[in-house]
Amino acid sequence: MSSESERKHDGHEHDDLEEYAGGSIQAHHGSIAPWLLVVYFGLFVWALIYLFYYWGGLGPGLDY
Repeated sequence: MSSESERKHDGHEHDDLEEYAGGSIQAHHGSIAPWLLVVYFGLFVWALIYLFYYWGGLGPGLDY
């Protein structure tokens, strides 16, 4: 049996790791970084603004 220190790697247990590309890529389940949530929100707002201003605005024949 392996000890607790052997089961952990970089603060994550091996049971949580998923390996891809023959083990050269390892991923674990975790939370999304707060800065990345801010980026997602900013891109969503930009998409709404772009959709409104550059794809027709208020509709045909209406000025905005």
